Amino acid sequence: MTDRQTYTIPQGQLSLAGPVVPPEKGVLPVRGDLAHIALAGTHFVAHYAMPTPMSVGETSSALLCNPQDDAEALVALEPGDRVEILDMTSEWAWGCCGPDGPAGYIRRSDLSA
Repeated sequence: MTDRQTYTIPQGQLSLAGPVVPPEKGVLPVRGDLAHIALAGTHFVAHYAMPTPMSVGETSSALLCNPQDDAEALVALEPGDRVEILDMTSEWAWGCCGPDGPAGYIRRSDLSA
């Protein structure tokens, strides 16, 4: 993947006014502990991540609601589709199609650099 998306990192004092309603699961790349850096000015979490761009490998896959093979699929992904990864474990990656979502889990083995 040669074209890397760039995001503006918010500068100065960040503040949120009033209550913030968390987005429905899977809609935006926001979890209780982590969010996409592009959402730093609108969603408060403990950590923000710059995404690592990756692609779906040789077979179709899906972004899932939870890191389980039988979880609800949020969106179908085709080989070569771009995914922005925000968190990765040994088996699963949590990422999104962009800062506007959707966001979910994909098997790490379904990704290529």
